[in-house]
Amino acid sequence: MSRIGKRPVEAPQGVEIKLDGNTVNVKGPKGQRSFTAPDDVVVAMEEGAVTVKPANDTQRARQMWGMSRTQIENCVKGVNEGFTRKLEIQGVGYRAQAQGNSLKLSLGYSHDIDFAIPEGIEVKTPKPTEIEVSGIDQQQVGQVAANIREWRKPEPYKGKGIRYADEYIFRKEGKKK
Repeated sequence: MSRIGKRPVEAPQGVEIKLDGNTVNVKGPKGQRSFTAPDDVVVAMEEGAVTVKPANDTQRARQMWGMSRTQIENCVKGVNEGFTRKLEIQGVGYRAQAQGNSLKLSLGYSHDIDFAIPEGIEVKTPKPTEIEVSGIDQQQVGQVAANIREWRKPEPYKGKGIRYADEYIFRKEGKKK
């Protein structure tokens, strides 16, 4: 039995949830999202909360049960609070600056990198060495943060590069004479 799948998804104040078959439409103060559950699960509204149950007793139905409930919960959380991923830049001369729909990165290359920010994602740079990626879609926020990090991954000797704020870089010792 899925412990996650058993719990209903409550709608906080200001969030409206509508069901259309297996499609869940969520509307809140930050925007709207929708999720179409697979045919292996049954989605229902009970007492103002969304419940997810497996349609049959197959292994795939049990797998989709918890995943579908979590996806619906992420839709509700996204339109209500949103998701944020923080990145830190370390290295001499490395910096970032948000300019409209692009992020300008100086990462030690012979040229600056203009990273195009996709629609639905907001990027802020409170300091030249900090980047905050936020939006209502958790997957898209994480993917944009990973794409930014890909330009200069942190290296293990000096720790230079772009890292997640909560990431630990295992440091290596250099050569010895």
